[in-house]
Amino acid sequence: MKEAVTIDAKGIFYRELNAKLRKVVSNGTQKIELRNVYGQRYIGTDLDKPVEIEIFGTPGNDLGAFMDGPRIIVHGNAQDGCGNTMNNGEIIIHGHAGDILGLSARGGKIFVREDVGYRAGIHMKEYQDKKPMVVIGGTAQDFLGEYMAGGILILLGLKLKEGESHKANFIGTGMHGGAIYIRGDVEEFQLGKEVSAAELDENDHSVLKKLVGEFAYHFGYDAGEILKHKFTKLFPLYLRPYGRLYAY
Repeated sequence: MKEAVTIDAKGIFYRELNAKLRKVVSNGTQKIELRNVYGQRYIGTDLDKPVEIEIFGTPGNDLGAFMDGPRIIVHGNAQDGCGNTMNNGEIIIHGHAGDILGLSARGGKIFVREDVGYRAGIHMKEYQDKKPMVVIGGTAQDFLGEYMAGGILILLGLKLKEGESHKANFIGTGMHGGAIYIRGDVEEFQLGKEVSAAELDENDHSVLKKLVGEFAYHFGYDAGEILKHKFTKLFPLYLRPYGRLYAY
């Protein structure tokens, strides 16, 4: 195994930075530290080796897009499109994330310590034995889980006050697969018409125990304390809610 490599990304154009990453990974390096990252896009895109990339700064859009195996740890915030069409691997964000988190992901795991923007989990899907999993420690903006076709999306709302509802409206709009778990209060008017709420069963509790446990490990929380609170499960009412709109 090659020793860890540190790359100073200050002032480096994103294409040049990603070319350096690919070269280092191709040489067998399994740990990379990226310092002074300021908005460079596509970091980790299409990488398919078991490398750990630790980012200090704020990566740009499409972090880990099409990724198939690496582990990315962000010490800071991330922008839009994290995990876009991600196939496998892990993204761990010690801050906030922007819009369309996990867009069309079909595998892997994404953990965000704080809040996320709009349309988190949009078009997430399952593929063969792969199932994407997203855990958000804060809250989210509108259209959470829009058009979800598979996977697990967990919203913890850890900074919400007692009795305070999540901010998102139109949750699960167009959803036709997978499951959304929400800790804390959510009102019926906040839900898309394609989803319904349900009590948790034994399998649901098992899923939450595992994924919340991993979230707590990454960010220094007590999983037991998080899981003491009530969770609501949202599931799709229809397999293809908009199928009638298309001609055959």
